[in-house]
Amino acid sequence: MSDNEPRPIVVGVDGSAAGAAALRWAVTEARQHDCPVDAISVWHMDYSLMMAPEATAVGLDAASIEAANRSVLDAATADVGDVNLRRILIEGDVKKLLVEMSQDARMLVVGNRGHGAMAELFLGSVSAYCVHHASCPVVVVKAS
Repeated sequence: MSDNEPRPIVVGVDGSAAGAAALRWAVTEARQHDCPVDAISVWHMDYSLMMAPEATAVGLDAASIEAANRSVLDAATADVGDVNLRRILIEGDVKKLLVEMSQDARMLVVGNRGHGAMAELFLGSVSAYCVHHASCPVVVVKAS
């Protein structure tokens, strides 16, 4: 990215209501600041499932899972409108990749599914991880 290009607003998109709310917020903010939006969807392949003989029969191959996640990203971002949007689909650990994408971002926007403090204690939280590790300001949007 050159110094003359506006830094994007990076937003995590996962097909959930919280992800949709985060995308709406990011798009509104991008319009106000005349900057692009990078809609990031991260998928993870459980390769231990690939070892089962039934995996191929039910479509558990990397290409099928990636295609399904591409469809979710495309559907989630279909009605964005007049903002400069870049759709990015990547495989890996969602927390680490969103934080990595924050390095060149104006801000990082993520949804919060609202599991509550007890569930987050045991399950971990993408939004909490991003708040503590991102290289830019982080906005956490609750599902509406």
